[in-house]
Amino acid sequence: MNRYLPVDPVIYREVQKFDQLWLWLMLLIPASFVWYGAIEQLIYGRPFGNNPLTDTWVIVIWAVFGVLMPLFFLSVRLIIVVKNSGLYVRFFPIHISFRHYPYEILDSYETITYRPILDYGGWGIRYGLKGKIYNIKGKNGLMLKFRDGADLMLGSQEADILLMSIDQGRNRKKNDQEHVRKS
Repeated sequence: MNRYLPVDPVIYREVQKFDQLWLWLMLLIPASFVWYGAIEQLIYGRPFGNNPLTDTWVIVIWAVFGVLMPLFFLSVRLIIVVKNSGLYVRFFPIHISFRHYPYEILDSYETITYRPILDYGGWGIRYGLKGKIYNIKGKNGLMLKFRDGADLMLGSQEADILLMSIDQGRNRKKNDQEHVRKS
């Protein structure tokens, strides 16, 4: 290991995924009908419905709603990482890489209990009346207020630990900067 490389250890890491039963039922029940219709028409040769689609359209609808959409929801992750250098957030697969929020751009932050549907219009990446939110489930999170006036709400299953981790990261960064100045 090169002793001249800066060390930026992970202080906290939270990974959330869509694992709510109600969501999967809302997704998989319609997907099962798509699968049934595709099998009926494409394998058994029985046109599905009163006004059947062409086989090409059945394949397209099956691919999108029967395969790709469930796989997409299965792959979605909200990853929050706290390091000495700041906060890193990734809403995979929407974000290709982590969004970095250095501590210097934060004005304040606090734990919040919110109403996902009423305050932000639901779950996921949302832009609501109260600003932008990244959330997967639950109603607790951390409200970040930036120096430029923007707000970002991060849904978290461990909002209090996330807040303490950011405090710890900010303190470590301040101590590291003071140590560098004294050297």
